[in-house]
Amino acid sequence: MAMNHEKIIKTTCPYCGVGCGVVVNLDEQGVIKIKGDPDHPANYGRLCSKGSALADSLGMEGRLLYPEINGNACSWGDALNVVSHRLKDIIEKHGKESVAFYVSGQLLTEDYYVANKLVKGFIGTANIDTNSRLCMSSAVAAQKRAFGSDSVPGCYEDLERARLIILAGSNTAWCHPVVYQRIVQAKKDNPDLVVALIDPRQTATADIADIFLPIKPGTDSIFFNGLLVYLQEQDEHNIQFIKNCTEGMDEALDHARQSAPDIASVAAQCELDEEEVTRLFRLFAHTERVVTVFSQGINQFSSGTDRVNSIINCHLLTGRIGRPGMGPFSLTGQPNAMGGREVGGLANQLAAHMELDNEEHRDCVQTFWQSPHIADKQGLKAVDLFDAMYEGDIKAVWIMGTNPAVSMPDSNKVREALKHCELVIVSDCMRDTDTTQFADILLPAQTWSEKDGTVTNSERRVSRQRSLLPIPGEAKADWWIISEVAKRMGFEKEFSYNEAADIFFEHAALSGYRNNATRDFDISAWADMGYEAYDNLQPTQWPIDKDKKGTKRLFTEGQFYTPSGKARFVAVTPRPPAIDTDDEFPLVLNTGRVRDHWHTLTRTGHSARLSGHISEPYVEIHPKDLAAYSLEDKSLACITSKWGEVIVRVTVTEQQRIGSVFIPMHWNQQFASQAGVDMLINPAVDPISGQPEFKYTPVNISTYQPQWYGFILSRRRLKLTNANYWVCSKGRGYWKYEIGGDDLPGDWAKCARSLLCSEDNKVDWIEYFDNAQKKYRAARLVNNKLESCVFIGPDIHLPERDYLADLFGVDVLSDQDRASLLTGKPPLDVKERGPIVCSCFNVGLNEITELIKEKQPATVEEIGACIKAGTNCGSCIPEIKKILLKV
Repeated sequence: MAMNHEKIIKTTCPYCGVGCGVVVNLDEQGVIKIKGDPDHPANYGRLCSKGSALADSLGMEGRLLYPEINGNACSWGDALNVVSHRLKDIIEKHGKESVAFYVSGQLLTEDYYVANKLVKGFIGTANIDTNSRLCMSSAVAAQKRAFGSDSVPGCYEDLERARLIILAGSNTAWCHPVVYQRIVQAKKDNPDLVVALIDPRQTATADIADIFLPIKPGTDSIFFNGLLVYLQEQDEHNIQFIKNCTEGMDEALDHARQSAPDIASVAAQCELDEEEVTRLFRLFAHTERVVTVFSQGINQFSSGTDRVNSIINCHLLTGRIGRPGMGPFSLTGQPNAMGGREVGGLANQLAAHMELDNEEHRDCVQTFWQSPHIADKQGLKAVDLFDAMYEGDIKAVWIMGTNPAVSMPDSNKVREALKHCELVIVSDCMRDTDTTQFADILLPAQTWSEKDGTVTNSERRVSRQRSLLPIPGEAKADWWIISEVAKRMGFEKEFSYNEAADIFFEHAALSGYRNNATRDFDISAWADMGYEAYDNLQPTQWPIDKDKKGTKRLFTEGQFYTPSGKARFVAVTPRPPAIDTDDEFPLVLNTGRVRDHWHTLTRTGHSARLSGHISEPYVEIHPKDLAAYSLEDKSLACITSKWGEVIVRVTVTEQQRIGSVFIPMHWNQQFASQAGVDMLINPAVDPISGQPEFKYTPVNISTYQPQWYGFILSRRRLKLTNANYWVCSKGRGYWKYEIGGDDLPGDWAKCARSLLCSEDNKVDWIEYFDNAQKKYRAARLVNNKLESCVFIGPDIHLPERDYLADLFGVDVLSDQDRASLLTGKPPLDVKERGPIVCSCFNVGLNEITELIKEKQPATVEEIGACIKAGTNCGSCIPEIKKILLKV
């Protein structure tokens, strides 16, 4: 009997902050199968479309596998020596404040810890910040103001135990899909559960909302101030909790009354229906178990910290915190943003939730580390860091696992800063990103499936991320790279770690050092757990007690980490966005994620499965604005702001708010000619948290009308030279390019052949040219197999891509396929799938529509039973519901 040598490893998903457990099955042939971990408390076996497709992202295409100096491969020894020498030289010449590190919520906690230790304790500056500054820092600042600590009070279980869930500024269905699935299941299990969505856009999350409030962008604190006033006037306050466990209520109420004295005022300022506002206020008042879930739509404003505190104030007034089924709940954006906060990865923090401006904390950390220095003032936060680089004050930057040339606001300025910085070091798993192009030194880092360490999710749950595959090339763990540089800078003893576990034990020990229950973050019971226990560590929520048991909820006894031990109400005076709309820039731009992509496409952009649903950057606009600005659906548009411009596809929808537009954040110069939305974004920041205002930038929009439009499908990735507009996306066996140009080539055939054919290569080439209609079509066949094709026309009305795309899966083209190829239309007996709706099973719109017409299913479940759509991750269910209602 043959032996089954299948290897099964439990690890954690590397995408959003939900922190889902993943079970990986790896067989002898190297075939990888991914499924959700049924035992992990974050997801209980569920996965979203991105998590389900993790195996697609494990290829070697585009990987950085060897160190490089000035574009030339070198040994690790040479690279590390140059990094350490140049850092020491710049510090000696310009001082320690001339050096900065910019790190990432993609790092493991062990990586984060070592980076923070080197910068704050041994270089002696606090100039280390993280891309978590861009998504979660307002929540951090607000929680510290209210609770005295960066503490998320509750857990995911509270969603199942709540009777009212308010989703504020969160497209949970697309950005935290497994949390969304848990809410969907909670509604099925408890029909009395009410879900309210507060969001300017009617996103996919509205599918489960009993109440949808399309709030005016930037008015959230007015709304929650109004709720605070209403609760007080209705005597729906917890007198004992307020008296014994809080302080500052009167001032907070005074400020709230000034900005939002009654429901009518709230409805008018937020541009909401007064009856709907009243309905939600009454529900909040009369429902004990309320969870308010919030995310980037609250955080990403120049007054984001106040917005979060306006939410927390309502929970403090009612005492709805620290008990099952209630509390404010911040959904974290990245897989280890929480872990980065634990180790002090932000420029205004010390390790183990200690404070830079606290002398006792500085002494505690320095004594524990036995370091020659300890930073004694806040470092430069993300936007300030790159501004200082632009001004020439930062001479050296080390960027780890992030792509600031794409993701930072006013990204054109960031690119200029990187271009002129004296020393740019980049640790990354990918060779070519918008950021690596500026690097003097490239260091190959391990990625998911290779790394080994821990991450912490949105509910404070520490989980293991385990290595699955052999390490490719000379890629190294980030902690190893940092430690080796530290050793060469003269700190051999303090960075002599042999493996990730050694760092984790030190991190755990520091969390309990001089703590005495004065700090929320304490995992010191794990400090002596040993290597075997670390290898087998089960997902657990901190703080950890002496018996190594976790903590579901904080503040259960009404004790907080402020000097008085009481939670603080924060008086909030609502402020408008930093810059408002005007005649030149009359529309409000909002940004965010799409369902199946992640950050800047460096991982998901290489997955055909994840590129099927939305393959092209777009601007979402309301029909009335479409008409007002003389645009056409599916045409191209130029969107401009004071900081830049982009060109993207127009998508019209009534779910968009009039006067606002939405552009997703993911695209960059590796995947599009000019679609990086952060080129447009106002770099204004919250004065407390330093978080940028991604959700409100004034813009204008106009038609972009190239001379010609087209698309290319090719088995090879191409380098385009004739297209002013282009977007590429990964298909199943091909790359798709949507293109457009301002200049007409003199000879289309010559242009197409030069792009798709080698001069010495004999190919089967077929083409069609209609000079009168300015149409050109051609295809390259190799051994009667479609290798590439190009379609050009004078407008956007080109053949659908589905049939042609499917031909890349055909080994030998039939005569019928060859005859149909240049028409772009399938034979009569072949049905086109249509735009992808379900990424997991590659199910298209036409398939779902036809099924509904033929079999008339009444529910999404019946559709799933027939064609599987919606039966895996569930992320497409809201879209399927809309189709079902429309057909």
